[in-house]
Amino acid sequence: MKKTLAAWAVLGMILAGTGWGQEATAPALKLEGKLPSSQTTVADQTDVAVTVYNNDRALVRDRRKVTLETGELTLKFMDVAEKIQPETVSLVSLNDAGNLHILEQNYEYDLMSPEKLLEKYVGKDVTLVNKSKEVDFLEQKAKLLSVNNGPVYEVEGKIYLGHPGLVVLPELPQELIAKPSLIWTLANNGKDHEVEATYLTSGMSWKADYVLTMNKEETQMNIEGWVTLNNQSGAPYNNAQLKLVAGEVNIVPQAPQAIGGAMAKRAMRMEMAPAPMQEESFAEYHLYTLPRRTTIKQNQSKQVSLLSGTKIGVRKIYEFRGDVAYYSSKIDPIKDQNVDVFLTFENKEKNQLGMPLPAGIMRIYQKDSSEMYQFSGEDRIKHTAKDETVRLRMGKAFDVVADRIQSDYKVLSSTSHESAYKITVRNHKEVPVTVDVVEPMPGMWNIIEKSADFVKKDASTAVFSLPIKAGETAELTYRVRVQY
Repeated sequence: MKKTLAAWAVLGMILAGTGWGQEATAPALKLEGKLPSSQTTVADQTDVAVTVYNNDRALVRDRRKVTLETGELTLKFMDVAEKIQPETVSLVSLNDAGNLHILEQNYEYDLMSPEKLLEKYVGKDVTLVNKSKEVDFLEQKAKLLSVNNGPVYEVEGKIYLGHPGLVVLPELPQELIAKPSLIWTLANNGKDHEVEATYLTSGMSWKADYVLTMNKEETQMNIEGWVTLNNQSGAPYNNAQLKLVAGEVNIVPQAPQAIGGAMAKRAMRMEMAPAPMQEESFAEYHLYTLPRRTTIKQNQSKQVSLLSGTKIGVRKIYEFRGDVAYYSSKIDPIKDQNVDVFLTFENKEKNQLGMPLPAGIMRIYQKDSSEMYQFSGEDRIKHTAKDETVRLRMGKAFDVVADRIQSDYKVLSSTSHESAYKITVRNHKEVPVTVDVVEPMPGMWNIIEKSADFVKKDASTAVFSLPIKAGETAELTYRVRVQY
């Protein structure tokens, strides 16, 4: 009977360690040298701070209070990210740095599971506990022969292909642990320490999204910026200080690693922050700090407020853009081409903004005749400094169409020619619009005839602005001489 109770006690410990029962503290590892050992879990944590970068990278600063024996010992630092980069880890004592020194560091990530436990006992004796009345024993010693496609046992010279009960192991293999852990060999001349472990981990990223709501007159808009944070690093961060870095931080590519476990289905949570993030310059990047603490769960997608602004001046631009190929030879007419629509605004303080904008998608909404907001386009912006212009492509204008006809073409020499064009733009909207006809110009060019003035935007672009009343048509003609 005592033997049965002991077997069930070992079985209970195995089930707890594999998640089948209530979670239990993992037994201490049998470390080399028989040094005194201590362990620390997230329960000892006094503070945690997380800085997340755009490129699947985060910096974790984990502070804990620990009591250590003096002399050489091992410290098992549990509850770290499964996707930690071990080569980036550092450990310091915040209150007694001169008396704590690291002699050796190991990262253990061979996690315990029923399959791995059985693999460690192939060729060894285990105990089978009967759970079926069809088998005539309560407990039976057996040798585990194989676990390929199911366990195979030898019992008193007979071969069992599986069995209907439970398998009880005499002890936990020292190579397996319940959670990823950092294990340090330390030289300690003090006793009580508040230590800080700092490391980089993959599996964390963030992105910015923006909601723009524009007035009916299309002259002003409001903006709400949101940060979406994804945590698949393999650890939660409770009541953490959160910072985000916007910018292209150079990362050296790493060889693929097999560290980490299966991903659970992501949760989605909206965090309505009472105040937007605080922004500051940092190195060649920009740092955004959440002004309150937040809990970042494992396999969670969290949204927090980044910024907001109201009554921001905007400008809607209609463009009909040409192609440099038009000037090299005779071309066919282009008919009924819908013009492109853009929205621009200045990221300046005088325009109620003036904050560096992280890269992300801006989505534009406008009110319809019933005062309901409708989606009217989106575009992705790059990291945009303050005082720069933001330009968003909204799509194609349904009611503004254009034709382009090459009315003449002459070869003047082996290196020069002339082309003449007629561009017709029709405005079927109930409001007037101005369409910018953007004409790329190759080589050395000179517009020798024109029906409207143009702006030389740069060395290879001419822009004609055509104001068109509601329901009317505008026509542009010009002749250009090009030399290569």
